Amino acid sequence: MSKPVHGDIIADLFYKFRMHDSLAPAYLDTLNESQRQAVEAVDGPVLVLAGAGTGKTRVLTTRLAHILMQGKASPWEMLAVTFTNKAAREMQDRVGLLLGRPMEGWWVGTFHALGARILRRHAEGVGLKPNFTILDTDDQLRVIKQLIELNGIDDKACPARVVLGVIQRWKDRGLMPDKVGDAAETDMADGKISDVYRQYQERLTLLNAADFGDLLLLCVELFRRQPEVLKKYQQKFRYILVDEYQDTNVAQYLWLRLLAQTHKNICCVGDDDQSIYSWRGAEVGNILRFEADFPGAKVVRLERNYRSTPHILAAASGLIAHNEGRLGKTLWTDLNEGDKVTISGVWDGGEEARGVGDEIEAKHGKGHALNNMAVLVRAGFQTREFEERLITLGVPYRVIGGARFYERLEIRDAIAYLRVIAQPDDDLAFERIVNVPKRGLGDVTLQTIHVYARAERLPLIAALRRLLETDEIKPRPRTTLRALLADFDRWRSLAAEITHVDLARQVLDESGYTEMWKMNKSPEAPGRLDNLKELVTALEDFDNLGGFLEHVSLVMDNEANASDDKVTLMTLHGAKGLEFDTIFLPGWEEGLFPHQRAVDEGGLEEERRLAYVGLTRARKHAHISFAANRRVYGNWQAAIPSRFIDELPGENVERAVERGLYGGGLAENPSAFRGGRAHGRVKSLNRNAWAAAPVASVNAEFSSGQRVFHQKFGYGAVLAIDGDKLEIAFEKAGTKKVMAGFVSEA
Repeated sequence: MSKPVHGDIIADLFYKFRMHDSLAPAYLDTLNESQRQAVEAVDGPVLVLAGAGTGKTRVLTTRLAHILMQGKASPWEMLAVTFTNKAAREMQDRVGLLLGRPMEGWWVGTFHALGARILRRHAEGVGLKPNFTILDTDDQLRVIKQLIELNGIDDKACPARVVLGVIQRWKDRGLMPDKVGDAAETDMADGKISDVYRQYQERLTLLNAADFGDLLLLCVELFRRQPEVLKKYQQKFRYILVDEYQDTNVAQYLWLRLLAQTHKNICCVGDDDQSIYSWRGAEVGNILRFEADFPGAKVVRLERNYRSTPHILAAASGLIAHNEGRLGKTLWTDLNEGDKVTISGVWDGGEEARGVGDEIEAKHGKGHALNNMAVLVRAGFQTREFEERLITLGVPYRVIGGARFYERLEIRDAIAYLRVIAQPDDDLAFERIVNVPKRGLGDVTLQTIHVYARAERLPLIAALRRLLETDEIKPRPRTTLRALLADFDRWRSLAAEITHVDLARQVLDESGYTEMWKMNKSPEAPGRLDNLKELVTALEDFDNLGGFLEHVSLVMDNEANASDDKVTLMTLHGAKGLEFDTIFLPGWEEGLFPHQRAVDEGGLEEERRLAYVGLTRARKHAHISFAANRRVYGNWQAAIPSRFIDELPGENVERAVERGLYGGGLAENPSAFRGGRAHGRVKSLNRNAWAAAPVASVNAEFSSGQRVFHQKFGYGAVLAIDGDKLEIAFEKAGTKKVMAGFVSEA
């Protein structure tokens, strides 16, 4: 955008004088004391630690307007960086309202948009032309596939998407091809992956193209190669404001730090306690070392929360206090005390879904809007049971950040395999999975099958059987397709011999579909594998495969309620920045939340930050639940309450058994959870509401070798005793570890 008419020095001075002259203190009167400090601390580096619900957007926009009204800078001398286009538009609109006029000539936008703006002006400095193309993911993958073939890399062992993911991570860390050096991933593809990265960048230059990672990485490289360009922008941007600083990656951090070196008037707003995106490259260390990067920085803590009740805030604050890697703050509010956070123990995931569904229905019956209620899960596969329960109750819902369970790509693929087994003439299902996972079938082969099927008015599989007896299809794809049909014939025969649950498990494994996602290194792959496990679990609720497929058809055909008033289902990662009157937080069990993978990889503190984010989404009511048992990949597993439950302050939580929430199951047997495991050991939950449950000596009740009965697994013999846990060899279910509260003498 061109510079406004106030371009010369006299016009600039007049503009600043006019803005200063129109200063109205009323806009500062709407701020609390800490917000006002953040707005008025104009000069020098400032870090605003903005807790959940403390009004950070108001601070950001008011600070921008304040700098302009004080005549400290012209709009084009300010750089405001956001993470989304929506946030950038909101910032522009709100500043415009404060000033009473639209903003012109200033630099506001996302990291990538601003990076592209600079690169377009100086593209030659990094070997590009100003009209360079920004590639999307499909284009990137096409280039990577070509390079994989050129370098003789096995694309099955090292798929293009995996290679691209590694390159993107290097770019997020600010590493050009000559800098990857000892990076952990350099041994991939027989050590050729760094060569692929170098060739990839060379190919992009030849194409006069850049990918999204380049928009920041090449900017940093430009500043390093041409100090005079860097100096120009350092002098230009007198004030820099950054939103969501805790979510910046290394490349974004380097870009900002370079630009801020001249005036050092950089204000970063963020919350270290809400840094939950390390899997996307975010580095919480960026915000933690702000004071070291900018000596003399002023730190302002926004701690007054305008969203949640005191009990919810105290519970969240008590939980996050267990993190060591944080700058520290304590949220408070002057709202009415409100309800305590409730904690419910239930028998299994099905009862958990019934309890949540019934509570939603009860609240709705009392006039609570469905829009103000949300179920926040740790993993996407958890939504399945809640979706089915809400459908049963006729409660409209929406899934945010992902498709409904049975609409997800991997679930549709898996069900397509089962549909072909149940109905060989299901052409739509066969079309979907004939080349998934990849079987080397080209377009010509598939077209041949389609043309013949249409000409002979035959289903695809029937047509294919005839074609396989001819030379119409080339030998290699003919062999592949013959093997695929043999697999379907064998699976169809097995359907009469094994359960439909075992059949589904076998089909997913033998088809290579599960292995395909295991080999996929994208961030979505683990979640897709979890969803496939949940699909197998869902099959157990039906007598046969036909009943399950009919159920899926009815679910998929379920018409969306015309009303916009719907319960929200989403993952905790997707909930950041949102708020609801009532929040349900299911699945607080060890291994699920905190997720075992995160614990094993040293990510426990980020998991705790995720729990903090979940709690602080609630305005009035927060309900936590855990189950004693969960079905994982069709097998029952005994679950132990999350260590996070033990870390919640006892005075701010309440056992649901005292309130009648989630009736039945553990609500009728509170002693079933006499203790919970935290940090790898068994200990009494004596720091929270579960302390009220009676505690008895397990050793006195059971002995090794004793015959016992378990409500879910049947009869068995005690093998070992560990506190409140028993290891039992069950006659039908095999050896399992269970809580003693669910076991009785046989």
